[in-house]
Amino acid sequence: MSRTAIIAGQGALAPAIAARLEDPVVAALEGFAPSIPHENFRLERLVPFFDWLAERGVDRVTFAGAVRRPRLDPEAFDPRTASLVPRILTAMQSGDDAALREVIALFEEAGFTVAGTEEIAPDLVPGEGILVGEPTAADIADTDRAAKIVEGLGALDLGQGAVVAQGLCLAVETLPGTGAMLDFVAAHRDMRPRPNGPRGVFWKAPKPGQDRRIDLPAIGPETVDQVARAGLAGIAWQAGGVILLEREVAVERARDAGVFLWAR
Repeated sequence: MSRTAIIAGQGALAPAIAARLEDPVVAALEGFAPSIPHENFRLERLVPFFDWLAERGVDRVTFAGAVRRPRLDPEAFDPRTASLVPRILTAMQSGDDAALREVIALFEEAGFTVAGTEEIAPDLVPGEGILVGEPTAADIADTDRAAKIVEGLGALDLGQGAVVAQGLCLAVETLPGTGAMLDFVAAHRDMRPRPNGPRGVFWKAPKPGQDRRIDLPAIGPETVDQVARAGLAGIAWQAGGVILLEREVAVERARDAGVFLWAR
């Protein structure tokens, strides 16, 4: 019997993926427990983990949820995984995209197919359209500017998001993530040149050339709440390139907060 393993991180994505699969195997890096039943594994014992997956009939894996880079214990490596140490260490010291490409390569070399969220749950990745609200001409201009900024960041293997208001970049997403960026914008609402002018837009998109099977950007109801607290007009994202979690709840909260949602 063919089975899919979810390499689960924190957040709502892993439970959403699990609900769409029949009898999935759920595993998580030790220290990054998702909110669903799972087995822990350590990067220092990656090859025995591959064996464990194969013993359970797994031939496909998918990655779902947020995970930070773990701290490695040199004494914890088993002999077979020790042969991968140079590759693992190089990946850990690389940018996010380069590191994740190496992770995919390791799983594929072990005989597993790696599937993205788009393949398993295409309904979570909205196509083009405005879900709620209506961006103004100023909002569209701010979105254009933010999209160019994120494209530039992607070339440097940095973040997947930016906030632009009145043509000015208020913040970009870096290692602390989307939440930290939007908290920063909320704490500095007075940075807009015209206090009563256009409120600004949060833009989200994959990095140019990113392997979309892993680390696809995601937004959800909490993102809507943070955007509202930051005083922004809306959220725009690359259509077909961003996961929208709990869509109905996110749309309802956006409508209540007067925030537009636009897959561009």
